[in-house]
Amino acid sequence: MAIKRFNVGIIGLGEVAQVVHLPVLQSLPELYRVAALCDISPKLVQHLGAQYGVDKLYTDFNELVKQADLDIVFVLNSDEYHAECAIQAANMKKHVFIEKPMCLTAAEADAIIEARDRNGVQIMIGYMRRYAASFVEAVKEIGGLDHITYARVRDIIGQNHFFIQPTSRTVSFGDIPEAAKKDRGERAERLGREATGLQPDNRLFGFYRLLAGLGSHDLSAMREAIGMPKAVLAAKVSAHSDSVFLNAIFDYGTFSVTYEMGMDQQGRFDAHVEVYASRKSVKVQYDTPYIRHLPTKLFVNETEGETYKESVIRPTYTDSYTLELKCLHEAVTLGVAPKTTPEDSKEDLVLFQMIMDALKANA
Repeated sequence: MAIKRFNVGIIGLGEVAQVVHLPVLQSLPELYRVAALCDISPKLVQHLGAQYGVDKLYTDFNELVKQADLDIVFVLNSDEYHAECAIQAANMKKHVFIEKPMCLTAAEADAIIEARDRNGVQIMIGYMRRYAASFVEAVKEIGGLDHITYARVRDIIGQNHFFIQPTSRTVSFGDIPEAAKKDRGERAERLGREATGLQPDNRLFGFYRLLAGLGSHDLSAMREAIGMPKAVLAAKVSAHSDSVFLNAIFDYGTFSVTYEMGMDQQGRFDAHVEVYASRKSVKVQYDTPYIRHLPTKLFVNETEGETYKESVIRPTYTDSYTLELKCLHEAVTLGVAPKTTPEDSKEDLVLFQMIMDALKANA
């Protein structure tokens, strides 16, 4: 059977589109063709249209989703707009790929699920870390553990520019309309209030966005590896002018998980999930996704009798974004749900709320 090539429309042409999705789509010409671009920056959409040879260009996503020949719409813009864009695309019978986080509120998640089901399309959330070959192998290893005794999840990184500026060329033109900036700010405040129940002047109000952005990677991977925690035993945020950190302890009944997440001004990337049993530990170590071909590695340490063995496994150099988009193609082609569904992503919103409740209790 011939492989179907899907026409893709992209909404949002910022860093993740320029550094990751456009190059990856271009590297998979047998699977995808970029057929439309949209951004609220007129100069940016014109520039990237010329760079990638795309002549269907829009500054209004409502117009892009009407393009008849599009099969899949990629929602890569700011997360205040994810739900609206995804729903509009689904209503036009397009399949949808949404960069994480899917959305910010449970009501938005429910609306996305309703639109998907009503229109009979696939919607996949872009948790690329869960498609890394090392992570897939790690989940199998973890599933074979007799009794988990402890786990640790860490994601402490520097600002994105540390990795992007030396390795990639990105462009922006400063021509975003003032009305669009105002609308984004108003949406951010409205959705933040709805998600947190807090006022914008509360120090935890802005932290929710970091949790939804950076934290969604870690917590989504943790859920697939070991399931949802029963409770958040404790949580604390430490914030300064140029850095913010979260420590949390999750209760899994027979064991606990330590979670560390933060961003500061150091040019390093330390992200991993590590699960311990009495005689074996399994760790998947991530590097920055903005340098695509840095490998994700699997570490397995095991003791049998007097023998202690350390294994370092790199299943492939194929980056997790490429593996993710191959899974997207398969899901749409076969009509089967991907593992990162809207229902799956909604579990992150539940976990965010558990963490926020623990933070409020400690405030």
